[in-house]
Amino acid sequence: MTEQRLAGGNMGGAVRIDDVVHKPAKPWTATVHALLQYLASVGFEGAPTALGFDPDGREMLSYLPGDVIGARVPWPGWAFEDSTLVQVGAWLRRLHDATESFVPPEGERWFSGRELKPGLVVGHQDAAPYNAVYSGATLLGFFDWDTAGPSTRELDLAFSALSWVPLYTPEAARMFGFTAPDDRSRRLHLLLDSYGYSGDRGAFGAVVVQRARVQAQVIRQLAGTGDPAGTALIPVAENLERSAGEIEAFPAEFWELPPR
Repeated sequence: MTEQRLAGGNMGGAVRIDDVVHKPAKPWTATVHALLQYLASVGFEGAPTALGFDPDGREMLSYLPGDVIGARVPWPGWAFEDSTLVQVGAWLRRLHDATESFVPPEGERWFSGRELKPGLVVGHQDAAPYNAVYSGATLLGFFDWDTAGPSTRELDLAFSALSWVPLYTPEAARMFGFTAPDDRSRRLHLLLDSYGYSGDRGAFGAVVVQRARVQAQVIRQLAGTGDPAGTALIPVAENLERSAGEIEAFPAEFWELPPR
């Protein structure tokens, strides 16, 4: 069997054999597989199917066919289409609603180290353009569920806002191909409307700042252990830290709903 290395990703090691993705297993893989099996059982679309483990101990997942960003910079145009943003919001809402009823296996273990407690959902935690699969005009779903885990709805939604609106610094966003920083408030509200978000949008701004800084801290902690993936992501941490500082200074009207 021929192994085809898959492009993109910083955790490394993913290969495709026919229509199955093989990746090195992690301590939390069994819990993530239980989540993916549950999602399949309730008819959730837009996630790979967990297929167990191969003879080498690697996890096996169904392959999601479609266009992916991989290592492309700038990102393709679909990453900035309003229609894509609408689909991202709707996908996140379906995921969060579905996982309200998920019961994790005994001895659950997630990348974050958290436990699924009442009031929390299971978020993808990295539902960003570089993990999306797109075909035609349709968002097919997201791969790379390694960091999935319990959180509030807002914390998971905040990370997607960072990368899809995007709320990165204008310099970083321009590198990825987004050239309309003055349009970010409108795009943020489009994402939140598509999710059906009914919370305080001003308070959501503080959650975005929190999530950016926590994400940067996690990366720096990984890099501090000598982890190659963490070291490779240091520029990402720096961007998140700069972005958090700029977002914190946004005027109140950025977060307010525009007149209808």
